[in-house]
Parts: sequence; structure tokens; C-alpha cells
Amino acid sequence: MGEFMTETQQRPTGARPSAETLGGPRSAAVEGDGGGPGSPDGVEATVILERARASVDPELRAAVESLPPSLRRIASYHFGWEHPDGTPAAGNAGKAIRPALVLTAAAALGGPRARAAAVPAAVAVELVHNFTLLHDDVMDRDTTRRHRPTAWTVFGEADAILGGDALQALALRLLAEDPHPASAPAVARLADCIVELCAGQQADTALEKRKPGEVGLAEVLTMAEAKTGALLGCACALGALYAGAAAEDVAALDSFGREAGLAFQLIDDVIGIWGDPRHTGKPAGADLAARKKSLPVVAALTSGGPAAAELAALYETPYDKEDLQRTALAVERAGGRDWAQAQAADRMARAMQELARAVSDPREAGGLLALAEFVTRRSN
Repeated sequence: MGEFMTETQQRPTGARPSAETLGGPRSAAVEGDGGGPGSPDGVEATVILERARASVDPELRAAVESLPPSLRRIASYHFGWEHPDGTPAAGNAGKAIRPALVLTAAAALGGPRARAAAVPAAVAVELVHNFTLLHDDVMDRDTTRRHRPTAWTVFGEADAILGGDALQALALRLLAEDPHPASAPAVARLADCIVELCAGQQADTALEKRKPGEVGLAEVLTMAEAKTGALLGCACALGALYAGAAAEDVAALDSFGREAGLAFQLIDDVIGIWGDPRHTGKPAGADLAARKKSLPVVAALTSGGPAAAELAALYETPYDKEDLQRTALAVERAGGRDWAQAQAADRMARAMQELARAVSDPREAGGLLALAEFVTRRSN
């Protein structure tokens, strides 16, 4: 549904625009997540993520603790806090990218006090993200997440779905009970985002049932924005709301997150075809084997010419591992790879323009820029 963060990260050549798009040198926030000296290696983004996890985890655990024991067990296992038998575990609860966007956006527009006030919103976004992961794993039949069996393979499909439903309800309750003045618009915005995530997931499953020639590039881009960009945009917008930002700044930060999310999806789709299995954790060409109508594939299918026709014919037939290299080559020859990489760079440039609309000072925008670069950076 909303899931788009894989355990590995790779950036195709040319997919990251210069930080000068913001009108100044690359900077990233450490103190207060609002500004500070930057470097090209993403260290500052890592610090921001660590601080976000430290801020969010106590309230996240408290929220999960409020669930009935049967649902609490599923959620605690999914977050990596417990083993299947309920004994404590030191698992990985994820990178906390979405909570970090909430807190960093609040800091950029309202300073440290706004960042502190936005913690409930950051927790709510993290709960919604994990609701989507629990449901995604069931629908996609994924058996591994964060290096251990997925919740549905441990507890069953029904329990995993219900655990996800409970996390979504917790998210909305957390915001509804928050006395902050921004809580009412924030809960409405998050609810709208959840509907968009569901619509994007429904569109994705519907697209997979259609023949290659029946899928258009515009509708796949719209689906990808709903599935991948919506929650990133919402996270940034909630941070802006908790900072008391003007409506136009809230909208700009929403657009910033959406564009960065779509850039990520484009890169992720490239990895799904040409990624190194040693780093992606899945077989080479897994998306092609599953006949996924990813963005590079649809761009190739709609390009016209012999390579596009060859690709369409291959996609009409059941997967044969002997044809995997030929299929990947057809996508590349039809321009799918080049298009996706150029689009990723363009979307990141748009994201930077939207960020500059809301946060004109490059130093104040540095934390958000660092996170945007982090989510669109991968290594082969």
C-alpha cells in the first residue's frame, strides 16, 4: 500500500540534482533538524533519523501497549520488539524516515518547540506506514521483512490484517486526542492520505490484471504517486501544520514529499530490474519475473518500435528464466531505463523547487534536503 522503503538503497547515475537548486550550499540539520553543515555522504541524514527514532519510540511503544494483548503481540512482533512467543527481541523497527520528515518539517518552519510538539503526529505517521506494510505483505505474499518472517507467515493472514487495522485506528486516535491546535486538520489530512493509499494500492492490483498494451504511462505515474508519494507528502504537511505554517507552505511541503517519493519509486523500479541481488536481497529481475508493470516497463511498452513490441510479446507469456536477460534488454532498448532515470532527476528537481517555496533559507531547509537525498540514494 504505502510501503516503498526497501532495506537497500541505490541511486542511478544522474538521479540527484545539485543542492544549489535551493539557492545555496548543501546543508543538513543536526541540531533541531533545521540546519547545519552538510556533507555528501549522508551522515547528517543518519543523525536526523536516529534522533527521530529516539523521539518517537517511547510514544510508539506506549500506543502499541494500549492494544488488546492478541493484537499487541502481532504489532510488537512486526516492529521487531518481540519474538513470536512474546519474549523480548532487539529487532529493527525501520529507518523512521516518515517520522523524521514530520519532525524535520516542523523544525524547519517552527524551530525546536514545534518539533517537540509534532511528536504525536510523527508517531501517527509511523503507525500508518506500518499498517500499510502489514497489509502489503499479505497482498504481495512477501515472506520476509527486516530480515525475518513477515507477520502473516507467523500469525496468519487474518491476524496480520487485523493488526494493521489496529495500527491505523491507533494513529487516528493519537491525533484526535492531541490537544495541539493542529490536531484536527492533521487527523483529517492523515485520513485523506489513508484513503489515497488504499486507492493507489487498488489501482496497482487492478493494473496487474490488465494486458501490457492496455496500461498507460500517465495512470501508472498517478498510481505510483498515490502509493509512494502520498504518505511522504502527508508527513511533511503534518510537520508544517504543527509549526503553524501558512496554507501555501503546508501545500508546498506536501508537494515536496510527493515529488521526492515519486523519484524514489522510479529509482526503486530501476533496481527491481537491474539491481544487484547481493544488495537488493531479491533475485535479479524479480519484477520482470513477476511481470510487474513498473514505471520503466510501462515507459518501454508505450514507446513504440520493435523493442516495445518484443517486450509486449514477452509480457504476454508466462515467465521463463531463460528470457529474463532478453526481457531486461528489451526494456532498456525501448528506452525504459533512461526514461526512469531522467524522470527521477526531474522529480527531485521539482521537489527542491517546492521545498524552496516553503523554506527559502537553505540552512533551514537542509534537514529536509538531506532526507530527500537519503531516500533517493542507493548503492548497487
